[in-house]
Order: sequence, then structure tokens, then C-alpha cells
Amino acid sequence: MAEGGRSEELAMTDAEFRMITDFLRGTCGLHFGSESRYLLERRLARRCAELGLRSFTSYHYALRNDASGEGELAWAIDHLTTNETYFLRERRQLEALIREIVPSLQARRGGADAGPISIWSAGCSSGEEPYSIVLMALEAGLSPGRDLRVYASDISRQMLQKARRGVYREGSFRQMDPWLREKYFVAKDGSLRISDDIKKHVHFAHLNLLDESRSALLGSLDVILCRNVIIYFDLETKRRVVRTFHKKLRPGGYLLLGHSESLINLSTDFELKHLAHDMVYRRPAETDPWHETAERTLAFADRREGP
Repeated sequence: MAEGGRSEELAMTDAEFRMITDFLRGTCGLHFGSESRYLLERRLARRCAELGLRSFTSYHYALRNDASGEGELAWAIDHLTTNETYFLRERRQLEALIREIVPSLQARRGGADAGPISIWSAGCSSGEEPYSIVLMALEAGLSPGRDLRVYASDISRQMLQKARRGVYREGSFRQMDPWLREKYFVAKDGSLRISDDIKKHVHFAHLNLLDESRSALLGSLDVILCRNVIIYFDLETKRRVVRTFHKKLRPGGYLLLGHSESLINLSTDFELKHLAHDMVYRRPAETDPWHETAERTLAFADRREGP
């Protein structure tokens, strides 16, 4: 073995690199450019050794024959992506969501009695983002379930299991005030577990952003957060995902991206709104002040899975 655990016998050919990266891009949107080749080769060489495979062509075959997406493809997604996140990340944007966007949408609908504002955390990783939304809503005097409903999804089943457990270590609290930790978390085996008052208001599901039939289960939405996710996609995949978001949002609905992301060269279907706390994208409203569509029943069978 070479330094760093890299196998000297197993080298990735140009054709193998193209086959594997094309498959990952087409299946789940993950983009690996030439600058990522060494990282991809190193991690997959170790995986090939674990599986007893003697070539990356054989590994490509294993990926393509994972019909369920719960075997080798799930492993690749979990080990080739970065899932770092923490509570209250990009806090000013979350403040804009809770203190400006939700009240404005409620007013446009005729008040809180018109039903909850539907919010989708797309690419929620280990759950800190959707739980942060519920926490901040409670602190603002809103009633989750009545004023807003939060859905969360991720392509990684491993991350969803962690999100459903709701147990976190110190690194997840780097931006949280100590008094909020004491109020909404309880100690558990050296970690902190989120309270059921928050946990019960987030509905998790396994979802690939490229699978429009799966996202259709959510029905129409008022707000979509997809922060620090599309930076891992190539240009065409970004455009495809943004088109899906546009279809999912009701007229007048909002799209929140990460601060390092924008819709430049991706879409002209949204308008940039300058709020008191941040800048966000909005699907322009139609002539009808509230273009209501029949909301579908949540078909999140996944929510019954896992702990």
C-alpha cells in the first residue's frame, strides 16, 4: 500500500473515472470534476478492497446494479459527500424567514386561520436546519403545526437516521446561545438530545432532488430552503433542480439558498427580495392574491422508518 492507504495496484483509468462520475451525476446530481479525481480514487480504492473488487469497472457495475439505492449507491452518497452543518447556520436568513416571510405569507392568505405555511428543508443533512426553524418559530411566539409545517428531506439515509434521533455533539452548537441549549435540549450519554416539543414538528423523508415523482408527494409549498446543496451540482443539474423548486412553490413563495449560492445563469423565474435581515428569492405572485391549489396528503411512509 502507498502512503495514505492508497492501493498501488488499483488505479482509475480515464474511462472508469468518466463512467463512475457520469453515473453519480445522472443518478443523484453529485458532480466530481477532474480536481476531485484523486479524492474519488482514494476513497473508492479502499471500498473496492473491502468488497474484494479488483477494478473500478467492477465497482461501477456494483453501483449500477443497486436497484434499490440502499446498498452501494447509499454507501457512495454517504462517503463521498460532506454533511457538515450546525444549528442556526446563516442565522440572519432564518430570522428573515420567521420574522418576515412567514408573517407576510400569513397576511397574504388572510391570517393564521387559513392554515399553516408549508416549509421544505431540502437537503437537511443531520437535521439541524429544520429543527432550527421550529426552535426559532417557538421563540418568536409562533405555533408549529398551526402557523407553519416543516418538512425535511435528504438523499443520505444515514443522515436521516441521525436527524430522526435528534442527538448531537458539541460541534452542532457553535452558533447557539447556552440558554437555548438548556431550554430545548437534554443531556444524553455525553451528547444533547433535542426536546420532543421541537422534534415532533419536523416530518422527515428520504428524497432525491432529481426524482420529481417523489417530491410531488409534498404537494405545493410556500417556502423552500436548499442551502449549501446545489454547489455540489453541475450547471445543468442546478438548473433542473431550480426548475423543480419553481414548480413546487406557490406563486409568491420563497426560495432560500446558501449565501455562497445564487441563481445567476440558472433561472430568471425568481425575483430577488431585499428583506430587513437578508436577501432571498421569490417566485413572483400571480394576479390572484392567493393562487391556492389542493394540498395533497403527506405520503411520507419514510417517517415511520428508523428510530
